[in-house]
Amino acid sequence: MEEEDAAADPYLPYDGGGDTIPLQEIPRRGSNYAMSNGGGVASSTTHLLDFLEEPIPGVGTYDDFHTIDWVREKCKDRERHRKINSKKKESAWEFTKSLYDAWSGWLVVTLTGLASGALAGLIDIAADWMNDLKEGVCLSAMWFNHEQCCWTSNETTFAERDKCPQWKSWAELILGQAEGPGSYIMNYFMYIYWALSFAFLAVCLVKVFAPYACGSGIPEIKTILSGFIIRGYLGKWTLMIKTITLVLAVASGLSLGKEGPLVHVACCCGNIFSYLFPKYSKNEAKKREVLSAASAAGVSVAFGAPIGGVLFSLEEVSYYFPLKTLWRSFFAALVAAFVLRSINPFGNSRLVLFYVEYHTPWYLFELIPFILLGVFGGLWGAFFIRANIAWCRRRKSTRFGKYPVLEVILVAAITAVVAFPNPYTRQNTSELIKELFTDCGPLESSQLCQYRSQMNGSKAFTDNPNRPAGPGVYSAMWQLCLALIFKIIMTIFTFGLKVPSGLFIPSMAIGAIAGRIVGIAVEQLAYYHHDWFLFKEWCEVGADCITPGLYAMVGAAACLGGVTRMTVSLVVIVFELTGGLEYIVPLMAAVMTSKWVGDAFGREGIYEAHIRLNGYPFLDAKEEFTHTTLAREVMRPRRSDPPLAVLTQDDLTVEELQSVINETSYNGFPVIVSKESQRLVGFALRRDITIAIENARRKQEGIMLNSRVYFTQHAPTLPADSPRPLKLRSILDMSPFTVTDHTPMEIVVDIFRKLGLRQCLVTHNGRLLGIITKKDILRHMAQMANQDPESIMFN
Repeated sequence: MEEEDAAADPYLPYDGGGDTIPLQEIPRRGSNYAMSNGGGVASSTTHLLDFLEEPIPGVGTYDDFHTIDWVREKCKDRERHRKINSKKKESAWEFTKSLYDAWSGWLVVTLTGLASGALAGLIDIAADWMNDLKEGVCLSAMWFNHEQCCWTSNETTFAERDKCPQWKSWAELILGQAEGPGSYIMNYFMYIYWALSFAFLAVCLVKVFAPYACGSGIPEIKTILSGFIIRGYLGKWTLMIKTITLVLAVASGLSLGKEGPLVHVACCCGNIFSYLFPKYSKNEAKKREVLSAASAAGVSVAFGAPIGGVLFSLEEVSYYFPLKTLWRSFFAALVAAFVLRSINPFGNSRLVLFYVEYHTPWYLFELIPFILLGVFGGLWGAFFIRANIAWCRRRKSTRFGKYPVLEVILVAAITAVVAFPNPYTRQNTSELIKELFTDCGPLESSQLCQYRSQMNGSKAFTDNPNRPAGPGVYSAMWQLCLALIFKIIMTIFTFGLKVPSGLFIPSMAIGAIAGRIVGIAVEQLAYYHHDWFLFKEWCEVGADCITPGLYAMVGAAACLGGVTRMTVSLVVIVFELTGGLEYIVPLMAAVMTSKWVGDAFGREGIYEAHIRLNGYPFLDAKEEFTHTTLAREVMRPRRSDPPLAVLTQDDLTVEELQSVINETSYNGFPVIVSKESQRLVGFALRRDITIAIENARRKQEGIMLNSRVYFTQHAPTLPADSPRPLKLRSILDMSPFTVTDHTPMEIVVDIFRKLGLRQCLVTHNGRLLGIITKKDILRHMAQMANQDPESIMFN
């Protein structure tokens, strides 16, 4: 009986409480009565005072390390859009403003694409030059790298061209001799000196000016796109320092790539340009649409793969990806790729990094080694994720993490000392992958192509048939095996250092080395055992059947897939990257195998693992929730907890409201009709309440500590001598999401994921029981996975 009385007493004036409007009220309100949704939007019959109330500055904004309210942001944007549309017929100026508003989305992604392409070109050129600086210098023009320095050279063979007179090694400059043990030691010393200098400079710049510029940036961007706010992560300082230190980190020879950080750089550009347009700067949800397009542009310039970039944004980083964002991502990727192609940083007039041309088709039997490479990729991915997370956790929990500069110097020194003697680890990782992908033609000078040529009558096979491997190939195989072990160990310790570090290129290098080794092994098997039933049908003696470079390409895709668990976007990136369109089936087979094998050891990729390690509040859409718990088992307060902190709609004073805020650390409070009825009215955010009280004290007279606060439409009846009341209805969310206490958690988790909620209120027969926040869900999921729920929370 008490519930019914409190809900709809016909003799009480209706004040916004309860769930029903009493029948007596409907004629008075008129047929066009509409509830406000809490964004400060007045209904059509609102009191005159509400029209005079201007929006409170600061309400609706967010603190650092808080999650945005997607629903509120979308409502805000719809209201802004309605306002512009209703005004556009009033004058030519308003019509121009509406056009500008409609085009601002395309304009911001165009600017982002232009900036991303230009910065990527700059980074590529600078990294190539600084990488060659470790080995020598161009006397004719200091700013040329080794390859550019020797372009004008007249030497005929590749070996001579690489030793052109314009390019001097450090030993030639300092000691005056190019050969001998003395020159080798001098070159070795200079290589280590430059590597340590670059690494030291990079880590110092990051530590002093922009701590957020370290790492790959993709885990944080995934979290930001899911609605989390990390102020400064996409700021101008981070952009500037990341661009400079990325060049230094790549040039230092550490086992890292520039591809992941380029996504961070592009997102910084997107964030900075979005501030030029009020549509995006004042709406966090709209801003995330620009960031989704920016991440597509980042991958587009990192690999020269515009379509792969769009799919990467869709599959890997974006949380909310409407069709409009798909078009804009496509456009941003196109603009960025066009700018990069105009700059032509690789000097080959191609957009792609590792363009390959294979002349032979692949055969059905070859799917067996391709699938084995997929298994290797999955095993490597699972091993790498576990080892790297264990090392990063150790770094966080021990004193070692307090000395980031020392750690970077140590890793750079070990890398340089071990890498120099082996030509495959000494060279730039991108160059190594290019060499491993390349097919052996008559013009190749690589050790990998030193086969013993055989004479068939009077004609030598110059079109690369299968031939017996020469001593050069065998020594290259040994060096590649050592390079593989070195890369595997060093990548585990390098990813997570306090310098910009991407994972795409090292993972691809590991796969490419393994793939090339397998490719050469299969090729030699086909040569020596061409009469086996496997080869008999399709591989004639002396014919060119096996392409080792293709195995390297498949291995690279498999290893990258094993680490990141990407599928569709990865296959598209690899075939755009290499131009190897007819090899899609081998790539798909290897990538799917690596994903299945990796998933057998753990469902999350490296980025999800780092998100969990850092404790960011991220609900992964790929993760399934299979437990049979109910909302009441997860909600707070629990049985042992103090009661839920709530606000009543019209009987609190300013002093009491402030004491509730000061005594608790919650981000918001449910508003109820009264303590007795516990009927829900709405939800008010802590930040909004604080701002509204400060604003009222500044702008309204007579607001005191004992002023009554009310969230209803009309002021409560007060004694004549009481101070002026404070109306806070405009900051009240009148339509908070609620579930009943018997709702399965599976549905609650789904609602949180799909609507991007921050909190959800739990009711029973209309009475407020408790609250479920995003963190409660993450704690519950950790508990169900037998983990310590507090250890995963962001601090």
